[in-house]
Amino acid sequence: MTAETAPHTAADDGRALAAAEQALALEIAGLEALRAGLGPDFARAVNLLYATKGRVIVTGMGKSGHVGAKIAATLASTGTPAQFVHPAEASHGDLGMITRQDAILALSNSGATPELSDILAHSRRFGIPLVGITARSASPLAEAADVALILPPAPEACPLQLAPTTSTTMTLALGDAIAMALLDRRGFTAEDFRVFHPGGKLGARLVKVADIMHGPQDLPLITPDRPMAEALIEISARSFGCVGVTDDAGRLAGIVTDGDLRRHMGPDLAARKVSEVMTAAPKTIRARALAAEALAIMNAYKITALFAVDDDGRPVGILHVHDCLRAGVA
Repeated sequence: MTAETAPHTAADDGRALAAAEQALALEIAGLEALRAGLGPDFARAVNLLYATKGRVIVTGMGKSGHVGAKIAATLASTGTPAQFVHPAEASHGDLGMITRQDAILALSNSGATPELSDILAHSRRFGIPLVGITARSASPLAEAADVALILPPAPEACPLQLAPTTSTTMTLALGDAIAMALLDRRGFTAEDFRVFHPGGKLGARLVKVADIMHGPQDLPLITPDRPMAEALIEISARSFGCVGVTDDAGRLAGIVTDGDLRRHMGPDLAARKVSEVMTAAPKTIRARALAAEALAIMNAYKITALFAVDDDGRPVGILHVHDCLRAGVA
């Protein structure tokens, strides 16, 4: 029976878990050593990249290249313009993507990756700032870099000590640390993040009420002294299933919903005043609040529409649960 067809045993499961725990333990130890070794060089690297007027050009070969592409994406999505340039392609024309306004973040565990040589020479020739991440301080990359960030000695999680594992995890984590330090330096906000992530769940989670609400021109509003006949017409015309009731100062004083109509149903309903039927002090939301917060209120109180009000309590918009669903806020 071959290894491919042999049924697995409890012992196989135990070995798999032990191997996983060992790999994670080694990588955690590497990250702890990396954190303990952070110092002035890290701050210098962040200062250099922050001062860059162009983009941060991230480069690396092999596994370092895969890690570098992710670091470039993280930088770009958190306020630091960045681009990954493959070092082999750079030697065949893509050096033209790197300008004197840019800075280079080069990744190489050995620090002696041959494919990086042309990028290193290009950076030195044109005075382009260079930050290197490597495990060897005595390497071409470290010696060429304006700032060299040296990874601490740490065994790879690979039991053969061949596959890059701990080293790539440390490199990726160090890239994330740089991105977060730059985010903090730039004062990058959740609103800024939403601008760069308009699609998908990340964007939907950061959508504000003002982004998807119906504006003042669509508001169903009435005063409390009007007859319910007019309120019924307004509810039917606006299709939100409710009408807001405003006081003399224009503040939202109450609301009439389909539920209120059912509770007060009778032959005299149309002739009654709005103030007799409305629910006072309705739930509201600020236009600057996240739409997810508005949806949470609607779910909690089993309502389908919510008025957005300004700081003085005057209605400035209305949000229906269907607006949230269309925007992917769920």
